[in-house]
Amino acid sequence: MKEVSDGSDLCFPELLNTSCRKPTLSQSDVFFRFLMSTISVFTVVLNLLVIISVSHFRRLHEPTNLLLLSLAVSDFTVGLVVLPCELIRRTACWFLGEFMCSLFKYVTTVTVCASVGNMVLISADRYVAVCDPLHYPSRLNLTRVKMCISLCWLCLAFYCSIYVKDDVLQKDTHTSCYGECVIVVDYITEIVDLVIAFITPVGIIIVLYMRVFVVAVSQARAMRSHITAVSLQHSGTLTSRKSELKAARTLGVLVVVFLTCFCPYYCVVLSGANSHEVIMILLCLVYLNSCLNPVIYALFYPWFRKSVKLIVTLQILQPGSREANIL
Repeated sequence: MKEVSDGSDLCFPELLNTSCRKPTLSQSDVFFRFLMSTISVFTVVLNLLVIISVSHFRRLHEPTNLLLLSLAVSDFTVGLVVLPCELIRRTACWFLGEFMCSLFKYVTTVTVCASVGNMVLISADRYVAVCDPLHYPSRLNLTRVKMCISLCWLCLAFYCSIYVKDDVLQKDTHTSCYGECVIVVDYITEIVDLVIAFITPVGIIIVLYMRVFVVAVSQARAMRSHITAVSLQHSGTLTSRKSELKAARTLGVLVVVFLTCFCPYYCVVLSGANSHEVIMILLCLVYLNSCLNPVIYALFYPWFRKSVKLIVTLQILQPGSREANIL
């Protein structure tokens, strides 16, 4: 690095020969900083409401809601850790050191993969619920869902440790000066990761939801044509099926929003484009997904709106609030 006499424009003025220069913010960088900060705040608050709701109220301790809880945890981590660190890394000097840079890379990889993994689990849950409803209670009970969620996170933690291992071990070759945090992945590793962590899971999600859609349409036609019996028992079954189809539709919206947010970024990465402005916009879109998920719950789930009301008014602090009927 070229030596300078005045260190005021350096990240570490005492290291004249090895310090990075403070980044000069363009208008797009300022907008990016504002947008990322706003998304971060809303992501943390909204997903925290989801976490408190599902964790606190016993009536929400159902398989599908546990999957939503797992997704909310990954989204909450995005808002609390990934977004602020990404903002610092791209628009300011990195003062957190090499260890925190390596940790940031690992946490980012785990949370992004966890979002994809949770979407696969949610799609599988809706597939069984709609396509094989008679065996749903036995196949996807609370214990099995908890095991699936735990196994998913453990596998992702192990996979991501392998993915970032080379980058962490060779960090000195990627960092040209003090004050930056660079994420470098070779092209072959990036393609393999794209196939394993995105293309394959997304393919599974699409196949499962295509099957769910076909079955849901046929069942909706059957209910409209009054093929179901009019007995009280069958009336209860009809109500149950309507509930399952509504849940499938809601989670279908969740999956569509997820694909809309993630696919453009991965398509650009796959094409090899490296425009700074384009990458920033698509990154905002990826992180926006973590903020939109709770909004979808608020629009489609009455129980979420009721639970938020109880949380905001601090009624959850009252004795017996865990047993409240919010369904």
